Amino acid sequence: MSSVARERRSRVLDALIERRQVLCSDLAQVLSVSEATIRRDLKSLADEGLVELIHGGARMPREVDHSFVAKSRRHGEAKAVIGRLAASLVKDDDLILLDSGSTSSAMVPHLGQRRGLRIILNSPRLAMELKGQQLILLGGQYRPEFMDTVGPLAHTTLGELRGYTAFIGADGLDMEVGPSASDIDSAHLHRLAVSNARESVLLVDHSKFAAAALFRIIDWARIGTLVTDQAPQADWAAFLAGRGIRVLHP
Repeated sequence: MSSVARERRSRVLDALIERRQVLCSDLAQVLSVSEATIRRDLKSLADEGLVELIHGGARMPREVDHSFVAKSRRHGEAKAVIGRLAASLVKDDDLILLDSGSTSSAMVPHLGQRRGLRIILNSPRLAMELKGQQLILLGGQYRPEFMDTVGPLAHTTLGELRGYTAFIGADGLDMEVGPSASDIDSAHLHRLAVSNARESVLLVDHSKFAAAALFRIIDWARIGTLVTDQAPQADWAAFLAGRGIRVLHP
């Protein structure tokens, strides 16, 4: 698949996750392609189990809406770039926290060469992938759709930890609101993670600069570094520089 087709299908999936149901005619107009092209894209996503085809379009199945599986397929190339750049900030013997999101997960393939890492996680899935490292796994309520743990038990364990660098993602950004998440459990856990961290690194692809998600995570004063896949637009670049936030991009 070409990079153009991959990015177009990512945008199709973005629209589906946001609206839950889309029509081929509407997507074709927005993306400036033929309806036949959109139908092929939807058929490919349906074959992967990410969407359900309906007459004239597609809808997002309830069981994968906002799930890790769906999010991991959105802007995959951008997340790979962010994961590599973020991992370059990690040194031997560091103590870090990785959230369970698909962007933070893209760091994992680049951490294998580090020695003596201690990694705090709320993702059993990531714990299985991070071999040879010392792991602290937060307990709590397991969410199979996200493959992570949240809730009061996770908060209790995390509340005892300090001195780490937190790597967290966000579902949306706003200059006034700050980084935000689509679900309240993730927002609360990320807020505590950042509040207790020695340093916090925000990992977001270019699409997250469009608007805030529903639940605010933290204010900008708690973010030290932002890692993204392309240079932010001028207004965002000025905003981040004005708050002393370092921006890392290709």
